[in-house]
Amino acid sequence: MRIRWPRPLVALGLIAVAACDSPLGRQYEYEEQLYLGVDGSATLILSSSIPALVALRDVPLDPSPAARVDRDRVREVFEAAGCPVSSVGQPWRRDGRRFVQVRFETEDVRTLDRCGALSWSDYAFETTAGEDGEDRLRYVQTIGGAAGGNPGDVNWTGREVVGFKLHLPSRIEYHNVRRLEDGEPGEAERGNILAWEQYLTDRRKGAPIRMEVLMGAESILYQTLLLFASAFGAAVAVLGTAIWFTVRRGRKRAAVV
Repeated sequence: MRIRWPRPLVALGLIAVAACDSPLGRQYEYEEQLYLGVDGSATLILSSSIPALVALRDVPLDPSPAARVDRDRVREVFEAAGCPVSSVGQPWRRDGRRFVQVRFETEDVRTLDRCGALSWSDYAFETTAGEDGEDRLRYVQTIGGAAGGNPGDVNWTGREVVGFKLHLPSRIEYHNVRRLEDGEPGEAERGNILAWEQYLTDRRKGAPIRMEVLMGAESILYQTLLLFASAFGAAVAVLGTAIWFTVRRGRKRAAVV
């Protein structure tokens, strides 16, 4: 069964990402959020300051805080790099730096490296058999060196963080997330979100990141719908049985009278 992330869920993700000044979550100077489907389809939301885009991916945009951000120009730059652009969000400013958000969509996550802005990653997605004989999905993303662009003089403090998040469609059985602060094993956020983090200074130096996840082959959404359908069917069956007994009892009383 072909299961993809529902558009309302992705839209909610876009709203959450755009709320970059929220005190409830970490603020990223550069962030990739990947919504993965069990069929390998994906939506990727890239949110970044323009100086970080220049420094990490050498994107030809003006990093000056005084420069006007033209959304059509942003789309043209990414499309010229072979990226499957779906939309470009409204630019915003934080700490004197301009930020942009670009959304990409693909039927096969393994093709995202054809996009110049994402070509520092190798994407692997496959079905593998578990020891119990059940299928599993294995996702591996290896992120290599930065492009080394020159953003000019930027008011970075050295504590800026880069994030790579996975929004996964099924039950997570293994992952290799480590906490940024102490390098200890990390945990999933809100059930099925994993985040690999790195300081911007380390990302500019090209310190590698390897993201690996093993998960179930059946979508949580599908399981939820199946459970709901089963519960609904059981309720209908109980109601039907109750009605049948009521009608039968009524007929018996009528026959006695």
